[in-house]
Amino acid sequence: MASCGGIGMASAASRLLLTPNVTATAMANINMTFFPSKINNNNNLRLVVRAAEEASAAEPAPAPATATAEPDGGEAPKPKPPPIGPKRGTKVKILRKESYWYNSYGSVVTVDQDPKTRYPVVVRFNKVNYANVSTNNYALDEIEEVK
Repeated sequence: MASCGGIGMASAASRLLLTPNVTATAMANINMTFFPSKINNNNNLRLVVRAAEEASAAEPAPAPATATAEPDGGEAPKPKPPPIGPKRGTKVKILRKESYWYNSYGSVVTVDQDPKTRYPVVVRFNKVNYANVSTNNYALDEIEEVK
């Protein structure tokens, strides 16, 4: 009678390998095989699971998309939207009242162009705060561009 000790189960579980390109819904044929392992003279069993997909004649494989595909109707691609916020290096005044740098001036490091970002503007200052930090993120309405 074989016993499943804690060490044997941990090592057997750590040897399980699944390939990332096979999904659980795509598995149609599963083969399980146990191989005896002779590592450290233990009677451990190794579990190998292999999944095979059955090819369906009704569903042809999708054609690969090409990078140079022309849009339908011969229309030109959409132009890029205008950049959001101030440009890099612009001097800005901080309007957020609870900020350490309130009414101070800093320079814009970068602006995240994703419209869903809450605080897209990263501003760097010459003065550090109490945590020895010299940068902070701000919303577009919390900064004012200085001419």
